[in-house]
Amino acid sequence: MFIGEYYHTLDTKRRLAIPAKFRRTLGKRAVLTRGLDNCLYLYPLEEWKKLAEKLSRLPITRSDSRAFTRLMIAGAMDVSLDRLGRILVPEYLKGYASLGKKAVVAGLYNRIEVWDENKWESYKKQTTQKAEEIAEKMNELGV
Repeated sequence: MFIGEYYHTLDTKRRLAIPAKFRRTLGKRAVLTRGLDNCLYLYPLEEWKKLAEKLSRLPITRSDSRAFTRLMIAGAMDVSLDRLGRILVPEYLKGYASLGKKAVVAGLYNRIEVWDENKWESYKKQTTQKAEEIAEKMNELGV
């Protein structure tokens, strides 16, 4: 399980340290892909396989299904953790998420999100301001 938020630096070679707390669950290899809200999603291989299987079952006759599948699967890249627990972020994913030098690595139960620090802080601020409204909607969903 991944929880918490951690602030890290993306070095000049596009390497990003994954928090030690996440490494055991993540394993030596993982999948990094485009996420929603212009962040990146990092999945353990087993979680990625579950998601990819669900996506592969979506109807290809629906444009929204095709678009989402392309976003997630075509944008995916296998990554390996080096001996220091870092992953290499491909240039196209760095650009997609507008990652600068400072990044946030956030645990979201079965996946990790990677955000540009400024975007993360802005997102948190907006979300915090709407917390009660969001909570009411979650109640309608049974949460």
